[in-house]
Amino acid sequence: MFDEKKLWKDRSVHRLKEFGIYLKYILNGHLVVVLLFLIGTAAFYYQEWISSLSQDFPAEFIIAFILGIFLTHSPVYTFLLEADQVFLIPLETRLRGYFLRSGLISLIFQGYILLMVLAVLMPMYAHVSADGFQSFFTFLLVLLVIKAWNLAVNWRIHYYVQPSVYIWDMFVRYFINIIFCFLLFNNANILFLLVCAFILAFYYYTFYVRTNKMGLKWDLLIAQEEKRMASFYRLANLFTDVPKLKDTVKRRKWMDIFIKAISFSQDNTYQFLFARTFLRASDYLGLFIRLTVIGALAIYFISFGWGQVVLSLLFIYLTGFQLLPLWNHHQNKLWIDLYPVSQTHKTAAFESILKRILFIQTFVFSLIVMIKGEWMFSGGALLSGLVFSFLFVNVYSKKRIKA
Repeated sequence: MFDEKKLWKDRSVHRLKEFGIYLKYILNGHLVVVLLFLIGTAAFYYQEWISSLSQDFPAEFIIAFILGIFLTHSPVYTFLLEADQVFLIPLETRLRGYFLRSGLISLIFQGYILLMVLAVLMPMYAHVSADGFQSFFTFLLVLLVIKAWNLAVNWRIHYYVQPSVYIWDMFVRYFINIIFCFLLFNNANILFLLVCAFILAFYYYTFYVRTNKMGLKWDLLIAQEEKRMASFYRLANLFTDVPKLKDTVKRRKWMDIFIKAISFSQDNTYQFLFARTFLRASDYLGLFIRLTVIGALAIYFISFGWGQVVLSLLFIYLTGFQLLPLWNHHQNKLWIDLYPVSQTHKTAAFESILKRILFIQTFVFSLIVMIKGEWMFSGGALLSGLVFSFLFVNVYSKKRIKA
């Protein structure tokens, strides 16, 4: 006899054990030490920045803008597998308890993240508000209720097929979340909050009525679950081999201009392969862009003096370290061994690609410091970044790829 409680327990326990196995490798890595140093540096400059704020600083709007992102992004962790769209669809009406438990565990996990974000933002609020930290737990409780509402609405949206519904829902909920958070942190009249609460209830009720007799879109739920796990597997793959990691490829034809710069010759075989892999396979390019943008923002807004140089070196290290799996990306493809090219060319090609990527990032960080008008530190960031990138590629990476 089918037992949905046992199914959810087995799936959730198996997923938690899987997370525990890989987190053991992740937390033992020296990357964590670098991240802790980065967090400590950011916290120091963040506190310095807060102390310089005036009393009329629009902290409420900034807090609402940031919290709106974390409230709107509210996926439900279903623990579904690819085979479920065949074997569990006939039992969909008996899985109500299964999905309620999934929603609860999603609320607990995302509520913890919300707690961390609120804890980071509260010092800014306390600096410009007379309430200080007294309203922290009140804010947290209200935000958890809003998070639960977002999870419920997001779940109802999964009954639709049209992509436009998902896009509009994200925009509308983000706008509602921002307005509600702004009123909440601005100590607005309780009547305004009650009106917002009525709008939230009406918004959910509208989707509930429309989707009450619809069926879940299992293929979409499974695809989203696989995408979330793939992101975690890519992170874990930086520290240990992950057999379940699946490669994904995106064409990105508009970036062929960079490939055309590589001449067609036998010596450049691996140059072409690694360049194509970086631009198209998995998320190497996205990782580089994200770290570059985050690093540039951190350097521009939360650091000054030599702290800018330190932050630039940290982000260069993080980028280089997370791009090292590019070396083993094709290790399970036997046809690579048929290339009539020596291993020396492969090593040289990988080092060349990695060096160019880190050099580009170094120039970007140096340019950001230059825009701030600090020419001496811009030169320091450029020189130290180039030297660090050279040593990282020619010393550190060689030991890592041989290990």
